[in-house]
Amino acid sequence: MTCSLTQESFDGLLASLGNDHETAGRKYLEIRRNLVRLFEWRGCATPDEYADETMNRCARKIAEGAEIRDLATYAVGVARMLLLEMNREQARAPVSLDKAPEPFTLPVEPTEDSGRAGCLRCCLAKLSPEDREFILHYYRGDKSDKIRNRQELTARFGIAAGTLRMRALRLRERLQKCAHDCVTNSQERTVRYE
Repeated sequence: MTCSLTQESFDGLLASLGNDHETAGRKYLEIRRNLVRLFEWRGCATPDEYADETMNRCARKIAEGAEIRDLATYAVGVARMLLLEMNREQARAPVSLDKAPEPFTLPVEPTEDSGRAGCLRCCLAKLSPEDREFILHYYRGDKSDKIRNRQELTARFGIAAGTLRMRALRLRERLQKCAHDCVTNSQERTVRYE
């Protein structure tokens, strides 16, 4: 994964950000900081290393003569490709039983609406542990507790409140679709067997 960076490549990267070294340095740090946040949000174990690797790849492209008009946007594209590489590598890597997560099951509580609740539990179990913890923490508690919980989440993930709301919205929509499909499939099976 590692792409080495030469002084010449780094100077070319800074030059693409502006003629003034101080301004270019600030832009570089801002782009890198945003990349670190992106890799953190995507669950990378070493977001700093991935951000550095992204910047190194951008510098190499510039050194090879590529004309990049907006480095911030280009860097996000490179970061996405790096994430795809990371996911492919992780999928190929065998996981030892010692490192495998414990099986997670939610307790089944019979209620009058147990079909829907069961579907929701099933859909929650399909989420990654990080996403499951996030969405449960996001909606936990009453008004003041929710506000405090959401402030904790913005601090924990280092993202703005709007970004936090969008992440929660996307997860909620996934859960709603999954639960709706599950309930619909359950009703179809019930009708067939009656």
